[in-house]
Amino acid sequence: MTVHFIGAGPGAADLLTLRAVRLLATSPVCLYAGTYLDAEVLSHCPEGAELVDTQHLDLDAITAHLVRATAEGKDVARLCSGDPSVYSAVAEQARRLDAAGVPWDVTPGVAAYAATAALVGRELTVPEVAQSVVLTRAQKDSTKMPPGESLAAFASTGATLVLHLAIRHTRRLAEELVPHYGADCPVVVGSQVSQPGELVLRGSLADIADQVEAHGLRQAAVIIVGRALGAQGFVESHLYGSRERGNG
Repeated sequence: MTVHFIGAGPGAADLLTLRAVRLLATSPVCLYAGTYLDAEVLSHCPEGAELVDTQHLDLDAITAHLVRATAEGKDVARLCSGDPSVYSAVAEQARRLDAAGVPWDVTPGVAAYAATAALVGRELTVPEVAQSVVLTRAQKDSTKMPPGESLAAFASTGATLVLHLAIRHTRRLAEELVPHYGADCPVVVGSQVSQPGELVLRGSLADIADQVEAHGLRQAAVIIVGRALGAQGFVESHLYGSRERGNG
């Protein structure tokens, strides 16, 4: 029996991959984070499936459910918000499952920042404006960042920044970023993107904190900062440009 870590994407039932839907439909047990998912996602589970909301469980309690279910001869779907490769705690859970001798695998999902960029119709890597995307998070009220991974260091490159787990610190983060990007730098905030409660805020480093606070956003949101969000008149990529072809 296997624990399947499945990327639930931004939380919409129709943004799951075909593989994710197949695994959900064949797993008698499903652990999910109720804070981040539309309930319709669980409609892919088989009738009578055991559903466990993990939003109030610690990793030890979650692991106990995973180990117990597999010991009972059941496959388990472990739904992760977004894509499991980023801020999903898969590493910690997998380490515990390895110690318990429980097989596991990972199915990727649509990252929340990708869904937000799609909704506002913006590419995050625009030629000669920004060619890198940095995925990072706030450093307060969470595990400390490794040496050298500071917001200032990332911002100094001018790359497009994607800030996770940061919505409660929007004002402080915006103030830190202004010296690097300028107060007029475009910002997009996506909250519960693709779900019924979807909210997208567009602004700049100068006003985005006011918007976030006015809407009372406290969780389940991603912040994207960078010139690529408002780029106009940029050069065209060489990738699809015309090329002279030799005669061989």
